[in-house]
Amino acid sequence: MISVQVAWARLGDAHADLLTLLDPVERGRHDETVAPADRARFLAGCALSRLLLGELLHLPPADVPLRRVCPRCGGPHGKVRLDLPDAPVPYDFSVTHSGAVVGVAVSSDGSVGLDVEDGEAPVDVDGAARTALSGTELAALYALPPAERRLAFLRVWTRKEAVLKALGVGLRMPLRALEVSPPAAPPAVLVWPPPSAAPPDLRVSDLSPADLRMADLLVDGVHPATVAMAVTEATAVTQVKAATGLAARGAVSGPGEVRVVPRDGSAILAAHSR
Repeated sequence: MISVQVAWARLGDAHADLLTLLDPVERGRHDETVAPADRARFLAGCALSRLLLGELLHLPPADVPLRRVCPRCGGPHGKVRLDLPDAPVPYDFSVTHSGAVVGVAVSSDGSVGLDVEDGEAPVDVDGAARTALSGTELAALYALPPAERRLAFLRVWTRKEAVLKALGVGLRMPLRALEVSPPAAPPAVLVWPPPSAAPPDLRVSDLSPADLRMADLLVDGVHPATVAMAVTEATAVTQVKAATGLAARGAVSGPGEVRVVPRDGSAILAAHSR
């Protein structure tokens, strides 16, 4: 069974005491962010990541070594990763936010991707669908009554975003080349992009549906979200070796469902004060 902790917080949960947790790179990015709402999202995401990882690694949150490196330009704005190669249990995590919701997923069972979308914000479904959905997905979407298409599209979108985050490639892969199951069906990858459509650092030929597990979530009853776990054979071997003597906490024994362990991110952030 693949396990992942998922914590949700809100924009209003960001408070000044959390600034003490940020490293110099994070503090600089926070201070340079102009919009107050964007600053609050960034602060809540960074702080919640550090508090969750610090708890698991038995480290003070401010001492959790995080690293942001863009794979294209080398700048400090790539996917944030835990920079602790000698950790007995290797953790991966993913941060997402939309509207007033901020989420963090953490797991030791593979690479994790988390995405949430604002279920109450207006969406140009027709325009977005033409950009993000394959022909098969478009046909399935327009087979639904018009009133159901917006939430159906957001569900498909969160699945795709979560998968791309778990693979660590983001929107460098064309969304239309990745096909997922219809909204009413259990989440799954149906069609991988051909090698010609994938980023050069992603070996699509090495992937199979068994490597990718997903779980759909709904935040506050209105915001669709998805968490995805990428578990390759190499990752599984590493996890099993790392888990020796540790009650097999990170062991992967084969295909399985994703077990989501909910955490109250708002309470976690509120509990931290100087």
